[in-house]
Amino acid sequence: MTTASPENNSNFEAAQDSALLQWMTFNLADEVYGLDVMNIKEVLHYTDIAPVPGAPNYVLGIINLRGNVVTMLDARTRFGLPSIEHTDDTRIVVIETDVETLGIMVDSVSEVIYVKESDIEPPPNVGSDEMSHYIRGVCNREDTLIILINLHDMVS
Repeated sequence: MTTASPENNSNFEAAQDSALLQWMTFNLADEVYGLDVMNIKEVLHYTDIAPVPGAPNYVLGIINLRGNVVTMLDARTRFGLPSIEHTDDTRIVVIETDVETLGIMVDSVSEVIYVKESDIEPPPNVGSDEMSHYIRGVCNREDTLIILINLHDMVS
């Protein structure tokens, strides 16, 4: 049995290429995005959100999640997209960061996919667009471009 090590470059590179990451894909305005599943606690149907006066425009308000108050973010507003009314497909993705639990409202959730680390391309250079700060990278899957989100930068 051979083990991957830096001394044996071909095995080491093969091990690096085989590293798979899981991403949950979701949709916003006809684009597909991905969030690392390691940060996702659960996915909920849309529920009423209590507004919080004075909050930034991308903060929708708060919800009560089994006795815990969860701050709700609007992914569309955070990404500079126009708001729309919620539909039957609208979902709340509950995520956990190092400091808090947050909810992110998205148009719809698609699936969980596996992506090789080596298949993730660096974020495109889109100038000074604020959205570029939230992009970890991009990947192409079945002729669909998936924008992989850097969750830490998106919520901070």
